[in-house]
Amino acid sequence: SNPCSFQSVYTKILNMNAKQPPILSVENLHTYFRQDEGVVRAVEGASFDLYPGQTLGIVGESGCGKSVTARSILRIVEEPGKIVQGNIWLHQPGNNGSSQRVDLTTLGVDSQEMRNIRGGEIALIFQEPMTSFSAFHTVGNQIIEAIRLHEKLNPKEAREKAIDLLRQVGIPKPERRIDEYAFQLSGGLRQRVMIAMALSSDPRILIADEPTTALDVTTQAQILDLLRQLQEEKGVSIILITHDMGVIAEMADDVVVMYLGQVVEEGPVDDIFHNPKHPYTRSLLKSIPSILAKPRTKLATITGSIPHPYNRPAGCSFHPRCPDFMPGRCDVAEPKLQRLNERQVVSCFLYEQEVKP
Repeated sequence: SNPCSFQSVYTKILNMNAKQPPILSVENLHTYFRQDEGVVRAVEGASFDLYPGQTLGIVGESGCGKSVTARSILRIVEEPGKIVQGNIWLHQPGNNGSSQRVDLTTLGVDSQEMRNIRGGEIALIFQEPMTSFSAFHTVGNQIIEAIRLHEKLNPKEAREKAIDLLRQVGIPKPERRIDEYAFQLSGGLRQRVMIAMALSSDPRILIADEPTTALDVTTQAQILDLLRQLQEEKGVSIILITHDMGVIAEMADDVVVMYLGQVVEEGPVDDIFHNPKHPYTRSLLKSIPSILAKPRTKLATITGSIPHPYNRPAGCSFHPRCPDFMPGRCDVAEPKLQRLNERQVVSCFLYEQEVKP
């Protein structure tokens, strides 16, 4: 029924067969917050790739470093946060079909090059649009500002483009809505306006940070359908950050599972859901409600809670909550992220004998 669906699937198959280089590569990223009480290692050695036209899901409990990873990519981590190690490679198209790599960690936070990339090539959909929009300006003024920041358009042309963007994201009567304030819109409409603003400069990468958390399930489904439709039409690559495994199953091509700032497992969405390797991934999947479960059956839970950032456990950070904990091993040494097969990488001592060189 959707004329874009076949084209999207066909494009993704071509991308996989051609083994195109990633559009964004994060390598060994460390982002720390140095405070008087100690150092918070919000991101501790995260690595992953985002491929053209695909959706990468980053999943984990609250406090696992997902949002800090996204803000690190855009270089908008608030003080005292700082990237202390690692590389963030953005692959940009060059002349004659060639491409070049730019390490975003080497660019000044407020440099013109970084400002052009931020919003121009990589856009961010914030988690809560009500607190992200200015209460003193209309949503139209804010979209127009974003458009004119990256494109040489006069106010009338920018306004026309803003109205067209609102129409693209499914906002009714955009000619009237453009002059309204954020508090006059419902949660679903605010999120659509946020998506319109993110798309104002035709970015190649869209980072969606919990885009449906504050929405009811019906509006959530509409926003996810909108993101999928926009990806099919524009070919944008998406990094989808969420704690909802159901959203990941519906939207993602590849999945990165994070725990306490570290990537503990990574692989295609089908492998992650049907053959999860890390105990944390398995625990997350068990906690999803099922329509096949018996009535009044208690949901499975993950024992304990995420450790305090100033008191990280020795060895594997998940070992105090792990059902497969091995004394003398997991609480002493820290497992490294290793390739288990051609499709999955995992950080766990359970698979030491299976790891391929």
